[in-house]
Amino acid sequence: MTLGQHSTALGLFATHRAALIDYASGIVGSRAQAEELVQEAFLRFAAAKDRPPVERPAAYLYRIVRNLAIDWIRQRTREERRQTEEPAWWMLPDLPRTPEQEMLYRRDLDRIAAALAELSPEARLAVEMHRFDGYTLSEIAARLNTSVPTAHRLVRGALVKIALQFGDGPEE
Repeated sequence: MTLGQHSTALGLFATHRAALIDYASGIVGSRAQAEELVQEAFLRFAAAKDRPPVERPAAYLYRIVRNLAIDWIRQRTREERRQTEEPAWWMLPDLPRTPEQEMLYRRDLDRIAAALAELSPEARLAVEMHRFDGYTLSEIAARLNTSVPTAHRLVRGALVKIALQFGDGPEE
């Protein structure tokens, strides 16, 4: 930006500063924040060296202020939403179990282990790959050298057997 352009931009800013702050205050609801946004808008306006000449520089400056104000509101809304959201379950500390809860937990694990032990090696591998390792049915089928429907039947059958250990099996 040449010296003449810089003084023109500075003059434009000085002329419209108070009105720009009032304009931004109406959008963001804070005069202090509006002053910061207007300063940022001027810096962006003055720093645009390679842009073609603007036909209506005051309107362009108002547009920059408006866009900055809207961006600021969006950012603040995202931050407020993050602060009010419940943290993800995996971020919360695990609460210590009572002795009764620990006993029930171990009993459930024993039931699952017993159900897995009764499965064929192929079905046990299929359900372990699917539930514990997150493999897809096509990946399980490729590993077991079988079809996807067969892998699905193996996983489903194993899950039904485990559910029956808890009395949650399908009713037929």
